[in-house]
Amino acid sequence: MIQRKVLKNGMTVVFKQRKNEVISVAFAVRFGAMNETKENKGIAHFIEHMLYKGTPTRNAQQISIEIERNGGELNGFTSEQVTSYWCKMPSKHINVALEVLGDMVSNPKFDPKEVDKERQVIFEEMKMYKDNPRMHVFEKIKNNLYKGDFAMPIIGTEVSMKENTRDKLKKMFDEIYTPENMVLCVVGDTDFDKLCNFVEKNFKKSGKKASYPKVELRNNTEIEKRKNIDQANVVFAYHIPLPSEEKGHYAAQVLNTLMAGGMSSRLFSEIREKRNMAYAIKGDTASEGNYAYNQIYVGTTRENVEKVKKLILEEFEKVSKELKEDELKQVKEQIIGNYLISLEDSHNILLMLLTSEIEGDAMKMEKIVDNVKAVTLSDVKKLAKIKDYSFFALIPE
Repeated sequence: MIQRKVLKNGMTVVFKQRKNEVISVAFAVRFGAMNETKENKGIAHFIEHMLYKGTPTRNAQQISIEIERNGGELNGFTSEQVTSYWCKMPSKHINVALEVLGDMVSNPKFDPKEVDKERQVIFEEMKMYKDNPRMHVFEKIKNNLYKGDFAMPIIGTEVSMKENTRDKLKKMFDEIYTPENMVLCVVGDTDFDKLCNFVEKNFKKSGKKASYPKVELRNNTEIEKRKNIDQANVVFAYHIPLPSEEKGHYAAQVLNTLMAGGMSSRLFSEIREKRNMAYAIKGDTASEGNYAYNQIYVGTTRENVEKVKKLILEEFEKVSKELKEDELKQVKEQIIGNYLISLEDSHNILLMLLTSEIEGDAMKMEKIVDNVKAVTLSDVKKLAKIKDYSFFALIPE
């Protein structure tokens, strides 16, 4: 059972009880790259990095020692609509998890020297993404799906990162990291009231609440050439219904699995098994509350890029006309089975709860299986009639 409560100070607490010896804990803020402009792009991710650099009572090493020396793992992430700080550790150390993470998200120092040093680290991270063809094409496909500032990479640009000064980081933190914008999400063996009491005691209401801007859609095709690579990296993507449109959104996930969800998928069979035109073929749904799209990645040769695109479009056309009930049933069983397997790990549950909360309500996670089962043949066939799409290929020069 999932427990959820919005406290008097404005923070949302989400909890799922699991009677085992491992607990996963996350403090998250409803703020990410979607909230940024061209001028401050990357500031949410920069703030995430800085929160691990120390507070008035703990330096960076002490933060990691308190978690890791108690058997825990510590990490975080920044996405379009949320920035999260999490740890996974033995349940008996829940107090350590709450105290350390709570201190991090409440009292970062933003030491000027550390800000300048960490900016250089992020510049190196940018180079890593660009130098990795697969990471690069996933960043670029978003630019071909959306207009404006939202289309830019989460990590920002070299120009915007130079403009994200210590004062700007601190000002943004003070405006955004308030209880009204935050979620405490916990999966494991503890007490819900204990979590709520911790939050009420340590976080004071501010009256400041953020909101998400609207995003503008587009569809575009782009080819980029690069020296010193041997493989063409291709992404085919298309907009799908938002999570709030549950019927259409789950149908889109079924369609994505049908097309490129593993070795039994249609495109794996057509492109790799029948024609030996690729090694990697993988589908994925990228979505939060205010945006959603399916994407299909293929690693192939330069000569086969257009052939691969043609095969993808042809297979969608076949699905829109020929999909049968027995194949749909098998794919839904695959999705439900994968979901049940993911529940073995408390951290996976934590991420699904947090995603559901950002999409509107963590309690939605309890309906995942029913929503998948409710997808009909006509729902999937209708979505498979692809009218508009985006396409990006990074090819050898």
